[in-house]
Amino acid sequence: MVVKKRQTSESAVPPIPEVRFQSPSSAPAGVEVLTLAALRRNACSGAISVPHRPDFHHLLRLDGGELPLMVDFTSYRLLPGEWLWVRPGQVHRWDNLSGAEGTLVLFEAGFLDPATGAAARLDDPFGPTVRRPAGGDAEAARRALDHLDQEFRSLRDGSPLPLETHLSVLRHLLAALVLRLAHIGEERPACDTPDAFLLFRTAVERDFARTRRVEDYARDLGYAPRTLSRATLAAAGVGAKEFIDRRVTLEAKRLLTHSDHSAARIAGLLGFQDAANFGKFFQQRAGSSPLAFRTTARGSTA
Repeated sequence: MVVKKRQTSESAVPPIPEVRFQSPSSAPAGVEVLTLAALRRNACSGAISVPHRPDFHHLLRLDGGELPLMVDFTSYRLLPGEWLWVRPGQVHRWDNLSGAEGTLVLFEAGFLDPATGAAARLDDPFGPTVRRPAGGDAEAARRALDHLDQEFRSLRDGSPLPLETHLSVLRHLLAALVLRLAHIGEERPACDTPDAFLLFRTAVERDFARTRRVEDYARDLGYAPRTLSRATLAAAGVGAKEFIDRRVTLEAKRLLTHSDHSAARIAGLLGFQDAANFGKFFQQRAGSSPLAFRTTARGSTA
């Protein structure tokens, strides 16, 4: 399932533990399907009750009870029938697994073929964390997960099918599931350039520490700034500048909480001229100074 990566920092407050995917014995590399009950029994389950940063996807359908958790400084309470999708690199913590029942799929992005990964936007760091399919969408997603679970258990329990055949079936079943979930409730941007936001979003994820100017992204992508703003507002509900600033703020919160970098060091990592400019930006965006946020966040995640 998951294991901690060895931490080399000598900091008094260690950075957020990173975890990598580890396939269970007698199972294929890259994917695992298990119940929350099995997760509770696992020796590693205690490690997920503190903030950690996995390098693989989590897909969970909750069937019973409630599941409180935190993903990137936002608290959620998952209810039966809802789906959780935590992506690689997102910091999250399971607050209370007792009483929650459901099926969890862990998988590495590379387990699926590139075309499926692109269609399902597996590398999208802004995909919804909680999804609430209804009607036919809910039933289709449930059946896709049940079929995937059945095939995984068949492989685990022994089957006459060749291993490569099983792997191919698992890839196709997982592809069907993530493609369905990726497009549940999706609305195309209501503008003349529906792809502008997708390109802008990718560019922001790559360059948010280099520039926070909408004009720079517009020039690099070949759009007018107003075009990017309209596309971003239609797709994300906020303007392009707000979208950039939110991404920078999230990274600042991660660094303040899970590293011992000084404010000046974080300012440099995020492209600010000095700690004073960073402090002013963070105060406006987060409602507190960087130091005050660090103190509060570490107290709440200890």
